[in-house]
Amino acid sequence: MAQQFLHGIETVNLTTGPRPVTEVKTAVIGLVGIAPTGFGKDVCKLIKNDVDAAQYGSPLPGFDIPQALSQIFAHNAGTVIVVNVFDEATHTTAVVEEAKTVLNGKLKLGAAPIGAVTIKTAAGAATAYVKGTDYNLDVYGNFTVIAGRIANNLQLKFDYKKLNSAAVSTAHIIGTVGADGNRTGIKAFDLAFGEFGFRPKILIAPGRSATKAIADELLSSAERMVGVALIDSVKGEDVQTTISNRGDATKAFGTSNKRAVLCYPYLKAYDASKDDGLPETDTRSDYPFSPFLAGLMAWADNEFGYWNSPSNNEFKGVLGMERPISANINDADTDANALNEAGIVTVFNSFGTGFKAWGNRNASFPINTQTNNFIPVLRTLDMWAESLIQASIPFVDKPLNQALIDDIRQTGNDFAATLVGRGALTEGSNVQFDRAKNPNTQLAAGHVVFSCIEDAPSPAERITFEHTIDISLKGRLR
Repeated sequence: MAQQFLHGIETVNLTTGPRPVTEVKTAVIGLVGIAPTGFGKDVCKLIKNDVDAAQYGSPLPGFDIPQALSQIFAHNAGTVIVVNVFDEATHTTAVVEEAKTVLNGKLKLGAAPIGAVTIKTAAGAATAYVKGTDYNLDVYGNFTVIAGRIANNLQLKFDYKKLNSAAVSTAHIIGTVGADGNRTGIKAFDLAFGEFGFRPKILIAPGRSATKAIADELLSSAERMVGVALIDSVKGEDVQTTISNRGDATKAFGTSNKRAVLCYPYLKAYDASKDDGLPETDTRSDYPFSPFLAGLMAWADNEFGYWNSPSNNEFKGVLGMERPISANINDADTDANALNEAGIVTVFNSFGTGFKAWGNRNASFPINTQTNNFIPVLRTLDMWAESLIQASIPFVDKPLNQALIDDIRQTGNDFAATLVGRGALTEGSNVQFDRAKNPNTQLAAGHVVFSCIEDAPSPAERITFEHTIDISLKGRLR
């Protein structure tokens, strides 16, 4: 193109040179399950705080999304991409004329009601009672008479719908890919990057991941998302059974996938549905480990950096464990140590410690002896590799010349130096252009290869003090 005449000075903005690298978001949680209310079925929704989370309704028994969001945000961190697979038409059962008697102005339905509730007399006739005037009925099925408007000892009958947990199948959680490209269940996470510009990196299906088919789908998704999947143990299983499951390929724990983080046991937390206002009532229930660990990982990422292990950090909102786990900081013969030795993350609880996550290894341990069997090492190397890919997109299809090679190499090395300075990568990590790996025929075909030399710091999992008795020290006495 002919250059336009100019008598004067011009400015030209050049787009060559190394480019800044934007780090991939690591503290993004992908949650799939069921909630009684909220957004449309089988769509990815971005939840950033407990106000957003409230749209999924109260933590009703059997609905795992509200509880999980509460347990995640108790750690004051995390962005969550939620897929709700609940379908009121197919996942509920009709309750017809459930008989209850008003005692001391109260009664409680047999289950949390979903949708509208119809009140009838003992004979099955319609009543004229008005909610908010004659009675109140909360989401948990607690019925309270207002100002004596309904007599004590009166029998009433109720029609409503309740959750049918058994109708929520493994197939609903795993999801499908339709002919139109629409995705459901876990498979819907593949649409997240196109919608939000980032992917979930910590995938959970609370409690349901103990089913092998669901665990396998989470791991398949984690491979594509370049993240990890937190896999829950089977509720009620003891320590020895859980460890033995590591050797059973038919179990969710029978995997050596480095993207699997195995979680044991269930944890006790507050359950609003049990709270009757009496101080002697135990208001705790057992919940899957994975939402607590997901929240703690997101918190640790924000507080210390993704290259730090969540282990030895205290859970928020945990009030106990499904079963006691013996733990001692200098005793190898404990439940906690045996679980860690088998590649299972568990809980450390001793006098005055609170309930802490305990375990640094993913499910590739102990078979995999490389440092990426450490959860934070794998996640750091993932972030480093994926961030480089995203930063290199502008270089694609540019002329493959020395300037381009220098720009790409310098972009990587500048980012590596930044991560080394933070302590995320080990000193010496760098990007190289090895001429031996780039023959002329390959370069002529438009293919250039860069060698990334990298390492991330391992967590200080074992600290040893060697004590030597030196009697010559007595010679210093005077």
